[in-house]
Amino acid sequence: MKETAAKILYLMEYPIDLPGGAQESTKTLCTGLAASGEFAPVVACPDLLASSPGDYPFEIVTYHSDENRELSKARRLANFFSRIGSFYRIIKHVKPDIIHVSMSESLITFGFLRVPGFFSDIPFVYTDRGLCTGYRKHSLACIKAAAKRAERFIVTTGYNGGLWARKIDAPITVIPNTISGAFSEFDHEGRAAARAEYGIEDDEIVIGFAGRISEEKDWPHVPDVVEAAKKSGVRLKAAVVMSLYEERDEAISESVRDRIASLIGSENLIYMQDLDQKGMSRFYYLVDIFIMTSCFESFGKAAVEAMSRKCAILSTAVGGLPEVIGNPEDLYDMNGLGKVTERIRQLADDPELLSAEREMFYRRYRDNYTADKNIESHAKVYRELLSGRR
Repeated sequence: MKETAAKILYLMEYPIDLPGGAQESTKTLCTGLAASGEFAPVVACPDLLASSPGDYPFEIVTYHSDENRELSKARRLANFFSRIGSFYRIIKHVKPDIIHVSMSESLITFGFLRVPGFFSDIPFVYTDRGLCTGYRKHSLACIKAAAKRAERFIVTTGYNGGLWARKIDAPITVIPNTISGAFSEFDHEGRAAARAEYGIEDDEIVIGFAGRISEEKDWPHVPDVVEAAKKSGVRLKAAVVMSLYEERDEAISESVRDRIASLIGSENLIYMQDLDQKGMSRFYYLVDIFIMTSCFESFGKAAVEAMSRKCAILSTAVGGLPEVIGNPEDLYDMNGLGKVTERIRQLADDPELLSAEREMFYRRYRDNYTADKNIESHAKVYRELLSGRR
């Protein structure tokens, strides 16, 4: 008799259709696992934004949630306790073989169930997509308490794994984030088509920025980089994609757009918002040099997306980004823009150097960050945990 697929329940505090590293990596992972037939992924997340559960090749169970960045402390607490109840009901209903907690707030929430002894018969895995050094004291204490009960503690970089190894006893496994299946095939005509669509001339350089609006992404500094690049004499356009989720995000987006337009002219700003993954894939073809301006970054999924489309990458040297980027020449300090400005000018002035950088980053993506590598690494962990239990 054929054994039934092992049910893996993923607990998340943001909708899975909200653009973000955790969401996209989880979608890619669950799609691959569902196709294998060996595992049956189930995602528990807040109400979806623009899709429906039936749009996905795996099961989705939704629950109601308020905004996680709600300014009112009372509403944040009410939302937290509501999520505890939602997780309890969903776990009882799904009866998973393994619980995989995919976000830090979800781990704290689940910890309020697991530490007192609820669901102690179900092995659970946690993926830390932040950085050990980035949590407030109370959050760190909650994470450590829950991690004591985890069968496996997954991190996305060896850098973060080393930080956690000093604080927890749970077995640590490094599995880098991956990206959407929309990036799996490289279109060799994609760059030419994108530049033609936006009327970009051969001697123009397109610098790109993309990500959700959050403090970590440091969007207010993006115009500073654009201004520095312009002053260096590079003939450029700026291509920007922002993902908005909460009410105050629109004002931040407008401020960044207006300042960039004032620096280089609105005709040289290509702005897009809330793109789906196919749209993001097309966006990166447009970009020559993709720039990460994060002041805090555990991994940097956007950098991997850009690699997959043969962009050169320049990045702040924060968190896990140096490990993902790999080349010290392409890392800089946001507090001093001289290095990134000079690097942009070098690449703009030397087409052969720019081409070599683009090819180097594409190879880095193929060697380290493909979906197949990510899916098999997770499957191996699940098999180890299920061995002897079923």
